[in-house]
Amino acid sequence: MKRVRVRVLAAPSISPRMAEICERHGWSWFDLAGNHRLDVPGLLRLQSVGAEPTHRRPRPTANLSTPEASRVIRALLAPEHGEKRWTQRDMQKECEPKVSLGLVNKVVRYLHDEAFVERVEAGGFRLVDPVKLLFAWREAYRFDRQERRGYFTLLQGTRLRDALARLGAQTGGYAAYAAFSAAEFQAPHVRQPKTWLYVREHEVSKFEELVEAKPVESGENLVVLIPNDDGVFFLSDGGILGDHRMRCTNPAQMYVDLYHCGGRGEEAADALLEQRLKPEWKRRGLSV
Repeated sequence: MKRVRVRVLAAPSISPRMAEICERHGWSWFDLAGNHRLDVPGLLRLQSVGAEPTHRRPRPTANLSTPEASRVIRALLAPEHGEKRWTQRDMQKECEPKVSLGLVNKVVRYLHDEAFVERVEAGGFRLVDPVKLLFAWREAYRFDRQERRGYFTLLQGTRLRDALARLGAQTGGYAAYAAFSAAEFQAPHVRQPKTWLYVREHEVSKFEELVEAKPVESGENLVVLIPNDDGVFFLSDGGILGDHRMRCTNPAQMYVDLYHCGGRGEEAADALLEQRLKPEWKRRGLSV
């Protein structure tokens, strides 16, 4: 009889995330509670899950919905950082202000435990599973923490674009295209008539003046999101894509906003993932 060898991971407990990774890479697994998936191609397949763990080692936890954790995840998922090797000190500097080294350590330990990142030499780490991390952030993300305001302006086309470019310049980057409007520059897919923006609260009066915008209860053609953290403005696309315009939020931020903003947002988010994020991550050597 021909011998067939398979890799088997045995551990006190196996999380759903770890079970998924084992299956993806062709490993069988079992834990002390009797949960298992044993797969010998062509010969045997046994699976049983749902038993409560008999032993659970302390695991790092992190709330991915907090502004501070979002800053770490946003930096990891930014396409231009795809191949970067981070130290925790580097990440803490990238996320300043408001993010302590202790918080970075807690988040990174959790991401490593869930196999979203892996350790590299000299105590550093790098992203290894961007799509799954994006989905985990998407599920934790609280879009409702952004205050939403409706505005109307008579400016259209070039006049509106130029007014918004001035707004971006005069606010020092604390205004940016968001959601559908940002995605139109990255992966045009879902067209809709409203212009979506992030504007820092302190800059709202400047926005109203430069864009000649009036708050309205209905009939809005501008949707202004007031973020609960300035991190949404970080790692933006730089503002120049062959034309003079205001910046956009980074693609990972666009994705989670689109997914939660209603309408055809989920459809637009999927297009952004397939057309922009996955190709960029793949180009930088990440598995997608």
